[in-house]
Amino acid sequence: MKKIVLATLIGLASANAAAQEEIKFAMEATYAPFEYVDENNEIQGFDVDLANALCDVIEAKCSFHNQPFDSLIPALKFRRYDAAISGIDITEQRQQVVNFTDAYYDNSAAFVALDGKVADQAALKGKRVGVQNGSTHQSYLTEQLDGVTAVPYASYQDAFIDMQNGRIDSVFGDTAVVAEWFKKNDNLVYVGEQVTNAKYFGNGFGIAINKDNQELLDKLNTALKTVKANGQYDEIFNKYFGE
Repeated sequence: MKKIVLATLIGLASANAAAQEEIKFAMEATYAPFEYVDENNEIQGFDVDLANALCDVIEAKCSFHNQPFDSLIPALKFRRYDAAISGIDITEQRQQVVNFTDAYYDNSAAFVALDGKVADQAALKGKRVGVQNGSTHQSYLTEQLDGVTAVPYASYQDAFIDMQNGRIDSVFGDTAVVAEWFKKNDNLVYVGEQVTNAKYFGNGFGIAINKDNQELLDKLNTALKTVKANGQYDEIFNKYFGE
């Protein structure tokens, strides 16, 4: 009898595990501290920890898939993934194509250069500035700064390497991302003040979801409210950005 009961319980547990919802998150994992690949070839970062916390609330399984940044939103449109979490600015233009959760991170942008190379933002005229291809930073440079050449890269790591080697003059990216470079390089400076522009950088980072998946959007927004209320969000934030 005990064996029958045990077998039944194991069967129920297996069935529940098999039925557990999986949420497939796409991200571009060269964007520390938001997402990056560690020495064990596993994707880590603020976005990963936050997504896992949301999945715990939803009682779903998270999986993370490394994709080029400019393919994230097209991949959602074609339903290759359920959501994209990768430091994606909530902008009006993107909201025409996908839905976004409530903002989970307030964002700004910054120019970085090698010390002594670029005096201020006015001196960027005639310079080559690296940006991530498909990003709002690329749009901002192209449409707002006359005389500045936006040089697109598949990742900010590639742009940073080219700046260090003198192939470009500056890099323009999210403040939290470029701030990571200062921790390991003492030859960098910020060029001017941080840039905030709602048209290009939106109202913070959000999780992007296919417009037809209202159910997932509602679940993620509810879970986001939960982790902010119970202190989990603050724990994750302080882990990566300090108190």
